[in-house]
Amino acid sequence: MGRVAAPDVVTLSGTEKPLAQIYDVALLDLDGVVYVGQHAVAGAPEALRGARELGMRLAFVTNNAARPPRTVAEHLSALGIPARAEDVINSAQAAAHYLAERLGTGARVLVIGTVGLDEALAERGLTAVHSADDDPEAVVQGYSPELNWAQLAEGAVAIRRGIPWVATNVDPTVPSPRGPLPGNGSMVAALRHATGATPVVTGKPDPTMHRESVLRSGAQNPLVVGDRLDTDVEGANAAGCPSLLVLSGVTSAAELLAAPPLLRPTYLAEDVGGLLQAQIAPTLSAEGASCGRWSVHLSRDANLTLTARSGGAVPDGAVPDGAVPDAMAALRALCAAAWRRAAADGRDAGRIGPVRGADAPAVVVLTSLGLAGPA
Repeated sequence: MGRVAAPDVVTLSGTEKPLAQIYDVALLDLDGVVYVGQHAVAGAPEALRGARELGMRLAFVTNNAARPPRTVAEHLSALGIPARAEDVINSAQAAAHYLAERLGTGARVLVIGTVGLDEALAERGLTAVHSADDDPEAVVQGYSPELNWAQLAEGAVAIRRGIPWVATNVDPTVPSPRGPLPGNGSMVAALRHATGATPVVTGKPDPTMHRESVLRSGAQNPLVVGDRLDTDVEGANAAGCPSLLVLSGVTSAAELLAAPPLLRPTYLAEDVGGLLQAQIAPTLSAEGASCGRWSVHLSRDANLTLTARSGGAVPDGAVPDGAVPDAMAALRALCAAAWRRAAADGRDAGRIGPVRGADAPAVVVLTSLGLAGPA
């Protein structure tokens, strides 16, 4: 089943049952996993309904601190994913919890962000203020699509006084139908440049966020589900929690192949429909790796060559010849080969050479993954 990422772990894990039957709570990232902008990721409502039918509870965990949990829950419900405010955990709540433990009830905190931060602070007995002239004891900064120069200026004045500065996250981008847009990390970078200070970050991948998610969801055996290696997967690994990476958001297949050990997921799926599937683990060999009907040869110069095996029995989850290629099985095999070479010779996984398809089915699946090279 699951495993904790470590430098000597070079393969993805497998399961005999669907993930939704193994883990009690899915800690689901939102942007790029459940929705992009105002619209659900294709198939997500149906997949999450299916996960619930298999007994899995859902908690929606996001680094985006712009909206209060009730607003997020209303959005999810409108998309066909029934949710209550208490099902939503955001980085504003983690930041407020962190500050309350250190400042005590009634402390004044300057907010650089939206009402989501104001409400999270109030829940913990803290007082939100919006001017450096209000004598704040700390500054908290979260994502806001309406963030302006005036808010940044107030933050700069307060931060220069030497008071604590907490950022809900430092994600450089947020996904959108038009492509990645500037995220909270980009705005945090502006204040870092202006003040020379560095904030405490309480969102993913910091364990503070995972603690908040487990506390609020009551999870006993959680599975982190996300689309980012540097927040969702890294945060899960830091907390010793298994993770499912989905490719419906910002992470590409090439980035996954190049991932260092602590950014490697436990499981891999195209989207959250992976919760309804058993996971096929890749098998390592002297020449490379295999998974389903796919085999990967790793040459001495670190090039990867993918081949579709024909004939013989087709393992569960693989696709018979003539059908659409099983891209995820191919990618699992590619990851196993690339990560094994990185572990074997100390090579940076990001230096793995070109990926090639040795036959027509392989070229098709590599093209679908954005990895196509010459045959």
